[in-house]
Amino acid sequence: MVSLEYLLPAAFLCDLLFGDPRWMPHPVKGIGRLALAAEKALRASGLPLRIAGVLCVLVVVGGSAGSAWLVVAAANLLHPLCGAAAAIFLLYTSIAVKDLGDHAGAVRDALESGDTGLARLKVSWMVGRDTAGLSEEGIALAATESVAENTVDGVTAPLFYALLFGPVGAVAYKAVNTLDSSFGYLNERYREFGWASARLDDLANWLPSRITVLAIAFASAVKRFGFFDIFKAVRRGARLHASPNAGYPEAAFAGALGVTFGGPRSYGGVVHEAPLLGVARNTCSADSVRRSIGLMRLTAVVFLAAGLMSRVLAERLR
Repeated sequence: MVSLEYLLPAAFLCDLLFGDPRWMPHPVKGIGRLALAAEKALRASGLPLRIAGVLCVLVVVGGSAGSAWLVVAAANLLHPLCGAAAAIFLLYTSIAVKDLGDHAGAVRDALESGDTGLARLKVSWMVGRDTAGLSEEGIALAATESVAENTVDGVTAPLFYALLFGPVGAVAYKAVNTLDSSFGYLNERYREFGWASARLDDLANWLPSRITVLAIAFASAVKRFGFFDIFKAVRRGARLHASPNAGYPEAAFAGALGVTFGGPRSYGGVVHEAPLLGVARNTCSADSVRRSIGLMRLTAVVFLAAGLMSRVLAERLR
């Protein structure tokens, strides 16, 4: 059986080279369909919504992890190289470095060309806030914040669980993340049913989000960004964020890039005031988006390298 120390770098390289082609079957799409089917069945069961939501989490996360294990095990029965290929595929589809960079890069390119309308369209694919009335500064802010937040959800957290539990861990994390994206809303429909999905996502991201700050700091030092401002920004603002986890990478990015995140933003026509993150009062621009992409990519490399070295060291100490 091929070691994870070889499988994970191979999967990471696949993501950097290919991203997620639209024609390719993607496990996350299957997880999403399973989540919707489970919701429909459990709502029809008549169970209290919070209990139904807990069962939905068990079905979707357990089913996704179990399916990943079966795929790799069955492929290994055919040939160890088939098992390695299956493991690489599952790991590769759990990481989103290229796609995150490409989406943000499209916003940056539109801003740099002066096409504000196209920039608004592109950033609407990245964020949940209303984008129709955003200025160029607001578009750049939304894109830069999205890169910062998704550095954990789309990059370092999947790597964290892959390093610990291999392809099964990576797929299980994507199931948790997909459930939160599907049901983790504080509205009338999902306040009870989505409670377990949101809480599990908070728990799953707690440690990765904090470790990611260290990876961001290391990458920032290499790029000669605001290394010391990262820790100032995290200490001052990370806990002010509505999410128990998102404030850490966002504050770290704001400190590193020397900009301010937060402020007013509209969701469904209702304006919310997000806490200000960062230590510099500079506004975001197309250049901020460009630098955030580079910082995200290097953070991913640092996180993976540190994780692999930790695994090798732990094995030698056994």
